[in-house]
Parts: sequence; C-alpha cells; structure tokens
Amino acid sequence: MICCCNKMDATTPKYSKSRYDEIVKEVSSYLKKVGYNPDKIPFVPISGFEGDNMIERSTNLDWYKGPTLLEALDLIQEPKRPSDKPLRLPLQDVYKIGGIGTVPVGRVETGIIKPGMVVTFAPTGLTTEVKSVE
Repeated sequence: MICCCNKMDATTPKYSKSRYDEIVKEVSSYLKKVGYNPDKIPFVPISGFEGDNMIERSTNLDWYKGPTLLEALDLIQEPKRPSDKPLRLPLQDVYKIGGIGTVPVGRVETGIIKPGMVVTFAPTGLTTEVKSVE
C-alpha cells in the first residue's frame, strides 16, 4: 500500500509540511484501527496537477526525504502466488466453441492447473479433465 497526499500545491501555504504531517497523523491513526502498520506504508506528498514528486523529486517539496510515487511503486514487492494450496479458479465466463467444446475462462488464484488434471467444479460437483491451458 502507498498513501499519496495529493493537491499539495493547493495547501495554505503551498506545499505545507505541517498540512502533510497532519494528514499522515490522521490517516496513520485510521490505518492502525483497521489492522495496518503505518510504519511500513510510504506517505508520498504529491501534486498530480503540477507533477510534483510523481516521477521526479520536486524542489517544491524539498523537506520530504522519502521516495517519489514512481520509486514507491517500484519498491512494492509482488506477492508470492500460493501455488502450494489447493486449486481455486473463479470462473469469469464459459464459451461454447464449435469443434472445440466448452471452454471455461478464469484466473488461478491458488494452486496450479495443468493438462491432464481432473478438476471438480463447485457447487455442482461436476468433474472433468483439463485438456489444455492457455
């Protein structure tokens, strides 16, 4: 998670560190209540309108020493896909294609799927063999 404090160009005075600190304090308090650790969340002051601190560090925010928004995005670690868990694949759609058959479409949330596997669809209990994965 990244918290961006936008519209820093619209504070009084412009790019106010005290306003930023006030926002960080309020949002941190809320994040703690809902189970997050605010110490692990970057709070990035930006101005989307002016482009301040979005891609490049801004001289308007020289009091801020943390990452720009782009740097904060680059620092986020991709979560490990839980391939060691049972297969869970919510279906998004089902296509009936002539000459091929019924093609269920979805995204693997946990586990793995490969040709030859026998899968069971809930809640119907319908069982079938996976012919191919694309």
